[in-house]
Amino acid sequence: MRRTEKKSGIKAVVVLSGGQDSALCAALAVRRHGAESVAAVTFRYGQRHAAEVRHARIVAAHFGLALHKTVSLPFYKDITANALLDPSMKIGRPKGASCPNTVVEGRNAFFLLAAGVYAKTLGATEIYTGVSQADYSGYPDCRAAFVRAQERMMRLAMEWPFKIVTPLMDLTKAQEWALAGKLGEFDFIRKKTLTCYNGIPGDGCGKCPACRLRARGLREYLRTRG
Repeated sequence: MRRTEKKSGIKAVVVLSGGQDSALCAALAVRRHGAESVAAVTFRYGQRHAAEVRHARIVAAHFGLALHKTVSLPFYKDITANALLDPSMKIGRPKGASCPNTVVEGRNAFFLLAAGVYAKTLGATEIYTGVSQADYSGYPDCRAAFVRAQERMMRLAMEWPFKIVTPLMDLTKAQEWALAGKLGEFDFIRKKTLTCYNGIPGDGCGKCPACRLRARGLREYLRTRG
């Protein structure tokens, strides 16, 4: 496998959704390793909007990533139900629920495992993912405890020295916007990424949980920027 590493030259794989968080991860991975050493993987899992995949391609092209693979996980709608997989469901937070009905059970576990298989094939050890436990919607698979457990499991399962890199884990959305500004990517991330659950790029619909969280952080950042 070390021979594969020399051949591919890929050092890191970014789980790329085309949204604000994963775009920031791509920027950071490129800054650390160089675009020629960074690959991305995007998942098509029956989500409401194929636009996610399109925007992931835009992000990958913007940063000049060496490779970008789209992987299909068509089984998801057969094993769980939620508002991201079923467009007939109204997006919201059910009364008494700890998180919105947009949670896709185990999604990050599946994504990271698949990204790990791809990374090992390329000889890469780092996997970047944009999860955050500082400013999120209560999703259990966005916590540091989950990431560390997943990393250990993947190391055991594939006997490979994976490192799951979570640069946004302790950042609020306002801090993420500040980081985008520091990296010189504020305008691109604001205008060209897709975070909205209703499939509207940029500032989105302004009504869904993802848009409200993103907009609140943006307002906080712009107040401090002056």
